Amino acid sequence: MTPTQLRAYSAVVRCGSVKRAAAQLEVSESAVSLHIGQLRKELGDQLFSRSANGLTFTPGGLRLASRATELLGLQDITVLEVSAAGQGRRLLRVGASSLFAEHGAPGLIERFASRAADLDVELSVRNPGSFVRALIERRIDIAIGPPPVLPDPAVVCRPVMYYKVVTVAGPDHPLAGTQPSPRQLRDQTWLLGPSAAADRGAIPALLRRLGVPDDRQQIFQSHAAAIEEAKRGHGVAAALSFTVAPEVRKGHLVQFCGPHTGLEDVWHSLTLAETGAPSAAAELARFASTPRAIQAMMRGAGVNVGRFKPSIHVTLWS
Repeated sequence: MTPTQLRAYSAVVRCGSVKRAAAQLEVSESAVSLHIGQLRKELGDQLFSRSANGLTFTPGGLRLASRATELLGLQDITVLEVSAAGQGRRLLRVGASSLFAEHGAPGLIERFASRAADLDVELSVRNPGSFVRALIERRIDIAIGPPPVLPDPAVVCRPVMYYKVVTVAGPDHPLAGTQPSPRQLRDQTWLLGPSAAADRGAIPALLRRLGVPDDRQQIFQSHAAAIEEAKRGHGVAAALSFTVAPEVRKGHLVQFCGPHTGLEDVWHSLTLAETGAPSAAAELARFASTPRAIQAMMRGAGVNVGRFKPSIHVTLWS
């Protein structure tokens, strides 16, 4: 059983057909079929069959689908670790929600990485719903953001930092200086960062609670860009309280009051529960909830808008 065979099989599982898997891998269909045939022969299992609704997997085929992603993830991380070790360096891969990546991660990672001269930290922005799978498949070493909806025995979940999302607008907005009702807020144009499109988190929860329709939501490339539009009176925005507090004090923004205008939540760190989890990940999980780390996250809030990308991206600290 070779990595090439496993990659071909994983592609078939993801794409639902040999033809689409071949296109994704940029190889011929016959090459993919050859690799699948070799796996079937070696494992003594048909793995899957074609049906009117697509592919139907055998119990063994489903088990292989899970194991293949794990094995390929282990291969990838091994290549990275060997390369880093050869240079006398460690690599820590952090997955984060877009809200944490923009406002909490820069200060936290700068402070943490400065403690170890041999450590490089790679940051990628991910949907919180993919955290657990990314950890299990060894694509990241630690995730920080909203916790899983249901506990998973495969991961350890630790609280990192309490925060509050508030609703703000520019001083010239028609609702400025009032205590708007849920209906009034629902009817506004909402200026939002990429976290609004995530499957969980405080900002999506606030929008759902108010019942803000999709056509009232404008999503920008960063949360900072959305706040800038709110300052100009183009709508209302949901923001972290500690990031907009200085602008509220200066009068550049107005914060709305009322039980329906804000939401409290907690960022959590997620690491693999197994003892083989990277030690740097466990170190960061412990450090992230310390007063020094929280101070660094709040003081170092925000990144340059030009650097931020809402899709998965990588930033290196060394």
